[in-house]
Amino acid sequence: MWNMKQLEYGALARRANQIKKELRQGVRRPYKEVIDVFQGDLHRAGMKPLTFVRQVLAACVYPPLINSSNLPLDVRQRAQEELGRCVGGSVGSYSAAPGIPEIIHSISEFIKRRDGGIPSHPENIYISPGSQWSISNILNVLVNREASPRTGVLIPVPCHNKTVLSITQLGAVAVPYYLSEEQGWALQVEELQRAHESAKGVCNPVALYVINPGNPAGYVQSQKSVLEVIRFAWEKRLFLLVDELYQDCVYGENCEFVSYKRALSEMGPPFSGTVELASFHSVSKGFSGECGLRAGYVELVNLDPAVMKHIHTLFSKDACSPVLGQIALNLMTDPPKPGDPSYLLYKQEIEQIRTVLVHSVKKVHEVVNSLPGFSCPPIEGGLFAFPRLHLTPKAIQKAKELGLQPDTFYCTRLLEEGGVFTGPGWEYGQKEGTYHIRYNTSRALFKVHH
Repeated sequence: MWNMKQLEYGALARRANQIKKELRQGVRRPYKEVIDVFQGDLHRAGMKPLTFVRQVLAACVYPPLINSSNLPLDVRQRAQEELGRCVGGSVGSYSAAPGIPEIIHSISEFIKRRDGGIPSHPENIYISPGSQWSISNILNVLVNREASPRTGVLIPVPCHNKTVLSITQLGAVAVPYYLSEEQGWALQVEELQRAHESAKGVCNPVALYVINPGNPAGYVQSQKSVLEVIRFAWEKRLFLLVDELYQDCVYGENCEFVSYKRALSEMGPPFSGTVELASFHSVSKGFSGECGLRAGYVELVNLDPAVMKHIHTLFSKDACSPVLGQIALNLMTDPPKPGDPSYLLYKQEIEQIRTVLVHSVKKVHEVVNSLPGFSCPPIEGGLFAFPRLHLTPKAIQKAKELGLQPDTFYCTRLLEEGGVFTGPGWEYGQKEGTYHIRYNTSRALFKVHH
């Protein structure tokens, strides 16, 4: 299904940049600009950075601002606190390899609040330069490159393609389980059973990768679904890798984010003390949207102390995550509180972003389903829609003649003729005979609002 050949969106991206250049040079086209609805970068999409976050970061980078009355008092106090945690009082210094200890403690308190008081232990948390770095490192621990049969990892279809490439790069097998498009991309345990059975004689599955809320499919798992998946992982002795990056971005009616950590704890023995879990989060997603600052974290649950020691060594080999990113992560997990000078503006900005995203999701769903040849289940969370393309046999044949996947052919035509840059669905996995595109729901709406 996937391989390590150059991703076709790279060619699409180069063509999009070329068209942008031509437009700047005055080349006439039916449109005046290229609209990029492929990237998952909220700031690129037009979202303004959160004022409090950028003010604190500015004062950390240029400490004389701490004495400036142009910044609110809590911003200056916070910047002073953050610099006090840095070696030498500078963001230019290395931190401890797992991350700045006080920030790790702050993350553990955030997780504890999120999960209704369930304990979170700082020694089980590692800060990394983005979530994908953490996922790759944990996979590195799980995959035995010399094993026969090869190590297998169950992955959802559709799935974030970078994780799949990390699995195959390590010499492991990505074992697909298909989300049910007909049921709003629901994750069904029966399908997990089928996928696990299909691996017999091919590989030895050791882990199950879950994305909740979904990327690119935009679903949110119910508590019942989360419990069923945990029980399945326990029965099959699978390590749970849970991408929870979009946990703040839930819009669907009657939808609520339930963390795997909380669900596991509330299940009690034997599950709560035996199922091994790695949960990932990032400052790149949600309402911070600070993709360029490169900071995420992983929380590990129920791992053997010997394995934890190995993970500590692995996470220590590349010095530390960018310190500015670590501070941004701290500001995400410990934002202004009621009564703080920056609280009202911070709350107002968060609510505005949420309002825009909710409106955007509804609008995209409505518009896409009104187009001939398209269908899209409700978008419950995350930033993306993964609408289905119902292509004509003639279009499919034309794509084959050009040596392109049918959905890549469609994306190419959409870019050339409409100035819209989207991602072809085949790169995220899809059932044979179906075609999709990945669409960033936030792009057009932020452009309108700002």
